[in-house]
Amino acid sequence: MTTHPSAALLSRYADPDPDAAFDDPALWAVESHLDTCPACRARLGDLLPAPAREVVATVQVAVAGEIARHGPPARHRPWLATTRRWLMWAWLPWLGMASAALLTAFLMQYQFPQAPSLVLLVAPVAPLVTMAGVWHRRSDPAWEIVAITPKAGLPLLLRRIFVVLLCLVPVLVVVGGLAGQSPARWLLPCLGFTALTLLLGARLGVTRAALVLGTGWVLAVMLPALVAARLPVLLAPASTPGWAAVTGVCVVALAVGRDRYRRIDGWQ
Repeated sequence: MTTHPSAALLSRYADPDPDAAFDDPALWAVESHLDTCPACRARLGDLLPAPAREVVATVQVAVAGEIARHGPPARHRPWLATTRRWLMWAWLPWLGMASAALLTAFLMQYQFPQAPSLVLLVAPVAPLVTMAGVWHRRSDPAWEIVAITPKAGLPLLLRRIFVVLLCLVPVLVVVGGLAGQSPARWLLPCLGFTALTLLLGARLGVTRAALVLGTGWVLAVMLPALVAARLPVLLAPASTPGWAAVTGVCVVALAVGRDRYRRIDGWQ
């Protein structure tokens, strides 16, 4: 929001009508503006009902007392805020599980060279293990805060997925190189599954979408490939244009339906 909210919009925010729809994008736009505009915060204070003003006054007195006793808060460190927007320590077990799955696939391939490449079979769905945990209320210790933060929709999700890929792609490069597999064989399937998970996540929730796609790949592709002792057509070099098309279609569809991730109920 680049302009100041109208008096009517601030009145709805201060004393919302349960019968009037106030969707999440409008709510977050107002909150994002209030976070940076002291004048509008003062206008909002004048519009609050009497009980709310009493609560605000009580909290203000309590906070002022705490500051007087313990001193002002520590200085803001921009680098720390930037790091917290992109990283979360709770992801480490999920990243460890995905890396362990890739290393296990490499060791199994080294032990059984006559079998189809397990690295190629695992690589497309390797990020899904972590994606199942980066957008779920039970795995994010700050979920309640993040879910109501202005602009906490698709941009935040894309930042998290970017970090996941940034951590896992180097592992895939190393493991794939040791297994003698070119990145051209696994990179597009990996990106295709990531984009497809994001697209389905707008309807099912990212965690459910990751579990459904990962389970479907294991049952429909990985296990039959191991039983037949040959790589599936989906991982043949000729399938590269198909994976590129799937990735492109999913990215376009995700951009068109990005508002689905601007609602709090998308966090599931």
